[in-house]
Amino acid sequence: QVQLVESGGGLVQPGGSLQLSCAGSGFTFSEYSIAWFRQAPGKEREMVSCSSSDGSIREADSVAGRFAISRDNAKNTVYLQMNSLKPKDSAIYTCHRRYLCASPTTLDWGQGTPVTVSS
Repeated sequence: QVQLVESGGGLVQPGGSLQLSCAGSGFTFSEYSIAWFRQAPGKEREMVSCSSSDGSIREADSVAGRFAISRDNAKNTVYLQMNSLKPKDSAIYTCHRRYLCASPTTLDWGQGTPVTVSS
């Protein structure tokens, strides 16, 4: 059974940092792309960053230079390091399993972890 479990969210002040983790199980982790999405109340879901199985990375312009995605296939985990957080980064962050980062189809996703950036 495929599972994706996010952790690491919480409340942080503007300018602060958080590291999110996405632990996968039930599939060969290294063969899939793992993307982080976020959705804030009343807003559309957007892809924040994606780590492809071939090592390439995609990220949204809104987080370039502030967020960094990485993966440890030995631990079946993808990380999202978020620095210089802004209130507009507040959202539920979920990780998605995909064949390719550019694929329009998500195979599975986790329950999400909330991030709130507020003073």
